[in-house]
Amino acid sequence: MNHFELFGLPVQFQLDGSLLSSQFRELQKRFHPDNFATASERDRLLAVQKAAQINDAYEVLKKPISRAEYLLAENGVDIRAEQQTLQDPLFLMEQMELREELEDLASSSDPELELFDFEAKVSKMFKVQLSELEGQLSQAEWPVAADSVRKLKFIAKLQSEIEQLEDKLLG
Repeated sequence: MNHFELFGLPVQFQLDGSLLSSQFRELQKRFHPDNFATASERDRLLAVQKAAQINDAYEVLKKPISRAEYLLAENGVDIRAEQQTLQDPLFLMEQMELREELEDLASSSDPELELFDFEAKVSKMFKVQLSELEGQLSQAEWPVAADSVRKLKFIAKLQSEIEQLEDKLLG
């Protein structure tokens, strides 16, 4: 049983987040180890394993990048532990330029305002790439979708670096 089936969801990238959350809570209640306190050792162990499976599946499905990676793996393109790098020189150059721009923000005349604008630009990039990924996955364009996931990981890392700078500036 795959993660989507576990939650009774269609096997697709687009999902109803509130349905995922409610199914998660329902499964947590049903398979909570306390419900099996008087059961046999084997049944208690199975309940603990099922609860762990439910938690793991929820963590994968609730985040778009891990959900996309999972969908790709389910379709024979496992990039979760790969060492392959992205082969898009224009995108990589853009990422380098964005990181340089981020570094320069800290010493600008109004770093908070510039960081706000920069964050909005990067957030838009993430949304555009996510939208492209959604289309690629729905069309079963697995290799192209894998590259989009790689790009999303770069952008997500940049977003994390933005948050770190924000904490440093405002902290």
